[in-house]
Amino acid sequence: MASIFGFRSRDPARDRHTDVARLDRLAKLFEQIAAEIDAEKTGLEVRYRKEATNAAFLVEAMENGSASDRRSSEVGALTQSILNSERRIAALARQGGAMRELRHSLDMVFDDHAAHDSTTVGQIRQQGAGRG
Repeated sequence: MASIFGFRSRDPARDRHTDVARLDRLAKLFEQIAAEIDAEKTGLEVRYRKEATNAAFLVEAMENGSASDRRSSEVGALTQSILNSERRIAALARQGGAMRELRHSLDMVFDDHAAHDSTTVGQIRQQGAGRG
């Protein structure tokens, strides 16, 4: 598009395509980070359950007299590990929630973008924006 002053602006369809491609890349990054958080949280929860079970059996064995009192340091170490795991799991849950909120807000940008444009985000995505 040319104006009488010689200034040329970009085609609005090209701008939409660029915006959608950028938002798609950002969405993929949020999804990748969320998957990393979920994987770490899942692995930690498995180890947490194992440590909690081990601690429970050890305490029970000590109470029944089938384990020596010297193993109380193991109980202390397991207790500390369990507490650390609980804190980390809570932090990961907050991080996962933040990623979901960011991803949702990005969807709102896509929706807002599509509401203001004649070309929908879906049409631009079908044309190949954000592939890779």
